[in-house]
Amino acid sequence: MTMTPAELEAQKDTLEFLNNEAASRLTRQSDSLAKIDTKAVFLIGFAATAAQFLATHKHHDVLAYIAFAAYAVTLLAGVQTIRVAEHKDLEPRPMLVAYVGSPKSRVLAELAASRATVFEKNKRHHELKARYWAVSLWSLVVGLGLSTVALLLHT
Repeated sequence: MTMTPAELEAQKDTLEFLNNEAASRLTRQSDSLAKIDTKAVFLIGFAATAAQFLATHKHHDVLAYIAFAAYAVTLLAGVQTIRVAEHKDLEPRPMLVAYVGSPKSRVLAELAASRATVFEKNKRHHELKARYWAVSLWSLVVGLGLSTVALLLHT
């Protein structure tokens, strides 16, 4: 973004709006990541409980073993979903050092650009977590279906 100081000053209201929008998008992105983690923990717990239930009841062996494999996939994908990964955020000290004496319009422009960059870096992480969660969900569905059939075929 190459603007003269006068152009930056003329765009101060727009820059403030863009900066606020970038900040709110980062907040929504962070909230979404937390919700995916919560859902993954629920799936892991449900898969563990379902696997324990199947293990303690008489069942059709082949279908039960496939169901156990599906539960294992649920657990592994769920753990991949909630694993600790680097989440990018703005580093306050370098920004303070770089822009402490700058006019508000310049700081707003740099802040909005930095937030956009952080959002883009976190987007890949967000999409990966969502994919792992989807794998976990669908493997749980398969495991539950197979468990049901394995239990019904034995009785």
